[in-house]
Amino acid sequence: MRPHRVVMAVTEGMPIFEAAVPCQVFGVDRPHLADPWYRFSVVPVGPGPVRLSPGFALGPADDGWDLDSTDTLVVPACENVHDAPPAQLVGVVREAHERGIRILSICSGAFVLAAAGVLDGRRATTHWLHADELSRRYPAVRVDPTVLYVEDANVITSAGTVAGIDACLHVVRIDHGAAVAAELARRLVTPPHRDGGQSQYHRPAAPAIREDWLAPLLAWTDEHLHLPLSNADLAARANVSVRTVERRFAEALGMSPLQWLLQQRVRRAQQFLETSDRPVGWIADTCGFGGAASLRAHFARIVGVSPTTYRRSFHERADAARIAS
Repeated sequence: MRPHRVVMAVTEGMPIFEAAVPCQVFGVDRPHLADPWYRFSVVPVGPGPVRLSPGFALGPADDGWDLDSTDTLVVPACENVHDAPPAQLVGVVREAHERGIRILSICSGAFVLAAAGVLDGRRATTHWLHADELSRRYPAVRVDPTVLYVEDANVITSAGTVAGIDACLHVVRIDHGAAVAAELARRLVTPPHRDGGQSQYHRPAAPAIREDWLAPLLAWTDEHLHLPLSNADLAARANVSVRTVERRFAEALGMSPLQWLLQQRVRRAQQFLETSDRPVGWIADTCGFGGAASLRAHFARIVGVSPTTYRRSFHERADAARIAS
């Protein structure tokens, strides 16, 4: 049986970590897991040598390489999401898609796929930091910033950096089964499947608000999240109508007052889970959820994992950071 050939296309300035993940997953021969394993090639696109960031260089591609022998094409990332992707790489991706080759992008590699038109009408993801930019530049793409990876037909996109491991393991799971993927994950010392998505890592930036009545209202609300606040309460505090409150929240924040309140309460709960040993019930009351069941339901929906799972992941990291310092 011919081994499945995975080709990773790299261009100038690509980050080394995203490029290293496919090398480790597909490029190390593992006949003890599946025989044949993958046939893996790293192909610099463009005149060589291609420098990766930081401090690595690759020579020109083997003249014998072509898309005819490729089963999966990997685009690990791009140097800068704000620049147009290299035209030659975009052309390779477009031709691979037209040939029906499976395509996997890692992190910002989704921008290359989008530029090639591969993601038009598809659900896709990228690093949560760049999700809004991907949506803005390529409105035909249905960007989901909450997940670790997305498979849409024969196109797979992954979230930021380490999520590339999750996506590559998913490819192994498709090709060789769950047991092989799980054993490979053990050897890589990583979970075969991580709970939740990248929402648990996403901390939205504070919105820029004009210095009118809305900015002081948001500051006051942030200090009173424990209260059962309603739109009418916010309107009374700002001395405006409920309709005005709802309109200004939609214009300035892109959401309703109650959606913003819920987001702030979840963010506050994350802080308590990371930095304290307070019971979930106490956190729920302090953050205005009215009970542990409500906190668990909203937290799981927005963050993607339960409060307990989140605390286990991030409280331990905070403890380790304090010890290290």
